[in-house]
Amino acid sequence: MGGMIRFHNTLGGEVEDFVPIEPGQVKLYTCGPTVYDFPHIGNWRAYIFEDLLKRFLAFRGYKINHVMNITDVDDKTIRGAQARGVGLDEYTRPFIEAFGRDRDTLNILPADHYPRATAHIPEMVELVKTLLEKGFAYRRDGSIYFAIDRFPAYGRLSKINLEDLRPGSRGDADEYEKESVHDFALWKAPKEGEPFWETVIGPGRPGWHIECSAMSVKYLGKTFDLHCGGVDNIFPHHENEIAQSEAANGVKFVNTWLHCHHLVVDGEKMSKSKGNFYRLADVLAKGYDPLDVRYLLLSTHYRKMLNFTFEALDQARTARQRIGDFLGALKDVSGTATDGAPIDPLIEAARDGFVAGLDDDLNIAEALAAVFTLIKNVNPLLARGEVSKEEAAKVAAFFAEIDTVLAIKPSPTIAGSGKIAKGGYAASGTASVSGGGGISATGEALIADRQKARAAKDFATADAIRRELLAMGIVLEDAKDGVRWKKVGPPKG
Repeated sequence: MGGMIRFHNTLGGEVEDFVPIEPGQVKLYTCGPTVYDFPHIGNWRAYIFEDLLKRFLAFRGYKINHVMNITDVDDKTIRGAQARGVGLDEYTRPFIEAFGRDRDTLNILPADHYPRATAHIPEMVELVKTLLEKGFAYRRDGSIYFAIDRFPAYGRLSKINLEDLRPGSRGDADEYEKESVHDFALWKAPKEGEPFWETVIGPGRPGWHIECSAMSVKYLGKTFDLHCGGVDNIFPHHENEIAQSEAANGVKFVNTWLHCHHLVVDGEKMSKSKGNFYRLADVLAKGYDPLDVRYLLLSTHYRKMLNFTFEALDQARTARQRIGDFLGALKDVSGTATDGAPIDPLIEAARDGFVAGLDDDLNIAEALAAVFTLIKNVNPLLARGEVSKEEAAKVAAFFAEIDTVLAIKPSPTIAGSGKIAKGGYAASGTASVSGGGGISATGEALIADRQKARAAKDFATADAIRRELLAMGIVLEDAKDGVRWKKVGPPKG
């Protein structure tokens, strides 16, 4: 099934064949939450991209060992705990629990390991000790720093300009701007009121970057296959991980780096001050299904910026519902038709398109297009009663198979009895369709979209939607006062 899986590797900046170190096994490390606050939808975009990656690799037959760290000691968590006057553990616990709840709500598979930074201080100390012994690190004022100029490969991942490096400049902050290339803290001297550990390299606490290097080597080994995160992690975090890991271990750290782009809201960077800052709970409070949110966060290619809007979320809901309506129509098939077009080639084409899309650097748009093409091709056959119960079951099985990758759980819409249902009206240009009787929410949404298209004199779109509705068994009659529809059920085979 399918050719080679290909990924865009940030290291080298090119799309290349994915060849795991051990055949059939993938070692995957993804940067997890810094638990100083509740996760927001931008965080979930990254975690859902990683979930798609992982589910697709499993679909292609790989066994995956997935490690996702939990950063429970760094500048942000310490500041938060100090502000609230509680210990780190008490401060971070509710955020760790919320992360787990949201993850399950969004149907994200759990990682195999969730190492917490505070539980791996001895491993970090060992790594810093090695870097001191090998001459890549030095002590200054009770802290220990990594000397960038002693590691000539520094900057390979982020293509950073090392001429900006002022010799001897040091930075204590975990996170900093691209402009400030400097020696970074591996181990920080104890400060008044901050947590610290008594260790063989002296008292203190780890810097953020050393945490991931120490935990990944423990669970995945010195070299592993895939490391993911957001583009904001490339510098300094991932660049520093490479430097300290390769300097200490003397071997390549990671073969393939995948980074997903930012999420913006209504085209703007998310910020609490702008009032466009959303957590999952904020979105669900508006009445959306978490799996509609999943669909939206999944459906933009991971290397493109994702613009989160409620209009886009409505479109995601409609798309997911279209699949649900289709599955409902398949469930309704009871005939033994044999004179229709054969279904097998349509399923094969959809499977090939789905796999080829995801093989190509997780091109989700291409994969989803193959799925909707199948729906478009089978709907008219269903409407004409040319699909047998056995064939309908095959199509449904294909959807179950690809949903192990998409995990959007479209629920089948149970249709009416298949007789002509009572007609309804939609006032021109509005989104409401009055009158009920056997028309799905997708049908309603499509009629509303067609009304908008007609109002905008976009007759090509209006006609295309009319044809799509017809394939779903909905006939439209345009009248002066709006549009009438009636449902024509597929004839019983």
